[in-house]
Amino acid sequence: MREGGDRSARTGLLKMNFEGQTTDEFIKGLWRDNPVFVQVLGMCPVLAVSNTAWNALAMGLATAFVLLMSNILVSSLRNFIPRQVRIASYILIIATFVTITDYAIQAISVELHKSLGAFISLIVVNCLILSRAEAFASKNGIGRSIMDALGMGVGFTFALLCLGAVREIFGNGSIFGWSMFPDQFQEWIVMILPAGGFFTLALWLLIFNIIKERKAS
Repeated sequence: MREGGDRSARTGLLKMNFEGQTTDEFIKGLWRDNPVFVQVLGMCPVLAVSNTAWNALAMGLATAFVLLMSNILVSSLRNFIPRQVRIASYILIIATFVTITDYAIQAISVELHKSLGAFISLIVVNCLILSRAEAFASKNGIGRSIMDALGMGVGFTFALLCLGAVREIFGNGSIFGWSMFPDQFQEWIVMILPAGGFFTLALWLLIFNIIKERKAS
């Protein structure tokens, strides 16, 4: 009876430890290690396609999908990929899912595909995805790799939406295409230009760091 109880207790502790680890892997991508506001990764799509909320959401979801699927495959094959060709293998895996995403977006909306343009293909060289494959998925099991990808993907999408919403509201006077201001509102054209992306990113970085410092104190 005692051995059975000890075994059950150990199993319970291991399960709680695993659940705590996977939850932490998810939360860190949302806040503590947010890929945009903390690690400042993937700045090319962040600044280029976040001129509207729709574009930001689409790019965020596309990146999250590629990140999730590549993490799963890299984690599954981590014991079979030779170390000498691991980076080339990771890029091939990522490129496969980027191609799938590219065709899927084109099938769903040609207009959206044109809006995102070459930045869909450039997901292949997004340092966020390659870094998670190399630093995490290649060293951990599928469960933890999935939670890591979901956390980082949702965190990246959230950051893109923050930028896209602000830029569209002030640049077009709308959000997701819905008008928010009367006709007299004067749009800030600079917000939908490249310079507006830098201004908005700087503002969000300031806000994010102020919140983190207050929570830490």
